[in-house]
Amino acid sequence: MDFTLGEHSARHLRRILRVYLTAWEMADLCDSASLALTELVANVVRHTPDRRAAVLLLRRPDGRGMRVEVTDRSPHPPGSPTAVDDLAEDGRGVLIVGAVTDRWGWDPLPHRSGKTVWFECDAKDG
Repeated sequence: MDFTLGEHSARHLRRILRVYLTAWEMADLCDSASLALTELVANVVRHTPDRRAAVLLLRRPDGRGMRVEVTDRSPHPPGSPTAVDDLAEDGRGVLIVGAVTDRWGWDPLPHRSGKTVWFECDAKDG
């Protein structure tokens, strides 16, 4: 899905994500995946001038987890997980994504300006 994101977009995308995770019988991933998705959407809203992004929700072929990709037109990499001022209101998004997901990363787009930031969550056994 390709969107122009705004202040309330994360709420709507979280709902969509929850519907998919429930249908895929991975509801236990809703909280962590929703938080990570919120951070990626917030980064687009704050740091991408046109706020355009494509959001992709993927189920692993083996059914043992999921992946979310957010592609925007900003050539700047996501913030690095370095020390953040304790009183700063931002700068912790990458730390949060790393803390609540099993893997995350980013890839520059090969043929135009922009990048894809992604994360993966593994399904819990049980």
